[in-house]
Amino acid sequence: MAILSVEHSDQLYWLGRYTERVYTTIKVFADQFDSMIDLKTEEYADFCKRQDIPNIYTSKEDFSKRYCFDEEDPNSIYSNLIRAYDNAIVLREEIGSETLAYIQLAVYAMNKAKVSEAPLIQLQRVVDNIVAFWGMADDYIDSERVRSIIKLGKRVERLDLYARIRMKPEELKREMKRLNLRIDQSGMKYNTAKLAHLNYLVEVKPIEYAVFVEEMESLFDMEIEKKAAGF
Repeated sequence: MAILSVEHSDQLYWLGRYTERVYTTIKVFADQFDSMIDLKTEEYADFCKRQDIPNIYTSKEDFSKRYCFDEEDPNSIYSNLIRAYDNAIVLREEIGSETLAYIQLAVYAMNKAKVSEAPLIQLQRVVDNIVAFWGMADDYIDSERVRSIIKLGKRVERLDLYARIRMKPEELKREMKRLNLRIDQSGMKYNTAKLAHLNYLVEVKPIEYAVFVEEMESLFDMEIEKKAAGF
């Protein structure tokens, strides 16, 4: 098992979380983009509520621009991508330059999307580069523990987001199975009682999504949870 400092374990975990956050929020945003633009109702307000982020936006158009690209908005897709990039930079030795390059390409695509007349096309390229980053991590990172911590962060973030947006129970069950397989391989400390409760919650009908989110946020008994940005 690779020897990692607590700090680098933390950064790998959040690299996994931030890349997943960018990936999933772009997909959710793209799916709802047309309805948010076309409908008279302020659907973006519901979008913010479900993701538990403050609705600081003044209109649908303001939301569409600032939620994606505002560097000053800590909840924007852009801000989360930059957090992923900042973690990846300091982890160059652990993840390799080839893997890091795809995070850099994702930032490049995001900057192009910001000035594009067809931003959804460029945002899809951000998604494609995130997927390529995960693929390169599997192929180029020799340390199983490093790979496992990144994937753990990815699974935790996906479950957290899926619960917030009320994803179908089948999807939560699927992701919980993946989390169960990955969590011990990461070597990171976690609350076994919380994990057991999360596994119970995905079997209960109807799923108590708010309780699931609360339990997921307290799964790890480490300082990493105190460093969460966004939510």
